[in-house]
Amino acid sequence: MINQFRTLSPLNLAILAVATLVFRIGLFYHLPGSLPLHITDPLEKLMIRVPGSLSVSATSNILIAAAITFCQGLLVNKMVNDYNLMGRPSFLPALLYVTAASLLTPFLTLSLPLIGNFFVIWIAYKFLSLYRSDSAGPVMYDLGMIVGAATLVYFPFIAMVPLLWISLIIFRPFNWREWFAVLMGFITIYFFLGFIYYWNDVTEKFYRIWLPLTNKFTLGIQLNLYDYIVFIPLLIIFALSLLTIQQKVFRGYVQTRKSFQALFAMLILAIVSFYLEPDSGISHFQLAAVPVSVFLAYYFSHARIRWFYEALYMLLAGCVIYFQWF
Repeated sequence: MINQFRTLSPLNLAILAVATLVFRIGLFYHLPGSLPLHITDPLEKLMIRVPGSLSVSATSNILIAAAITFCQGLLVNKMVNDYNLMGRPSFLPALLYVTAASLLTPFLTLSLPLIGNFFVIWIAYKFLSLYRSDSAGPVMYDLGMIVGAATLVYFPFIAMVPLLWISLIIFRPFNWREWFAVLMGFITIYFFLGFIYYWNDVTEKFYRIWLPLTNKFTLGIQLNLYDYIVFIPLLIIFALSLLTIQQKVFRGYVQTRKSFQALFAMLILAIVSFYLEPDSGISHFQLAAVPVSVFLAYYFSHARIRWFYEALYMLLAGCVIYFQWF
């Protein structure tokens, strides 16, 4: 499987689509009657009245989520190849994204974090361009607006504001205008949102958007034994990827080294921001799928012992599929 995805063969698109569905085979077997879609929060913030939750058939829910995951995998693949993060073009980032985004059963249905991964990819694509930019001001303003818009979909995206400043530290010499541009872009979104609240004479409700910032830091996550077992091969591969990056990237191109540093910061902030929306449960950690998939893809792109890396990936994929049955 890994060796096949090291090439840009069009056949990989069909294999990737099949793999996306195979990763959901356990959920199809234990198919519930319907699944609520708690994705109405962005509309409520825009003062659009919608039901508390929408409901579609479980099959439609899973298939739509699979289609979104497949498309996001292709976008991650394009981003990695455009910036040459692997050193050679391949379909590995798409395969590893689909795998990471299917790791746990809550990842397999429609959720705000899943939809929010479009913003994660967009943000990553933009900040990776900083190294090539002569002037980062317009890019940072755009990124501030993107993060602001993303928080309307899923509020924990506000943790990406520090990521933008961290990216500036990594990629650029200090320029206060570029740092200020981030705030201006972010404030622009909330200026227009505040106008909507003022127009509807509900200004006093505007502050409720910011209440998650008052949450206490928590790690109240309930995982069963099988979830921990799924993480074992993932952590092994991630450790190998860090070792490979240390051996190759930090002795190579400056742009690639800085890109991985920024992606690692994105990973940490995606995990830490859980405390802003603990009610979202495990599905929140789907936000980490983009940086994780890039790290995993780097290892598989440079691994040399074929039987070992193929066995590692099959172990990971096998755990993802097998433990959906429990």
